[in-house]
Amino acid sequence: MRFSRRLRRERPDYPDLSLSHLSALASLDKAGALSPRDLAALERVRPPSMTRIVARLEERGLVERTPHATDGRQVVLDLTAAGRALVTESRRLREAWLAGKLATLTDAERATLVDAAAILDRLAGS
Repeated sequence: MRFSRRLRRERPDYPDLSLSHLSALASLDKAGALSPRDLAALERVRPPSMTRIVARLEERGLVERTPHATDGRQVVLDLTAAGRALVTESRRLREAWLAGKLATLTDAERATLVDAAAILDRLAGS
């Protein structure tokens, strides 16, 4: 948890975007276009909460709605170029910080992290 919080501090400061906004953007970047309901489920928030999140992201020009390909009653959310750029820049800054920290470790410490990562992946898959 401490490591996760520390890594979050390396993201750029977006005063008008919360971690929930940034998480929704990252989910769309990873999963691709989603319905608001699917995005809410992925983010584990209630649809009304996701409605507010999406409204803010639309105001900022970071996501856009398009009609669903087969269901005219639904819309699909996707990142705009600005949204994709924001996610990419945030990720780049955090990865640069992490790379700098990893460079200070010994070879043995890095090998330990590789082993630990494999164990954590196995646990997460259970």
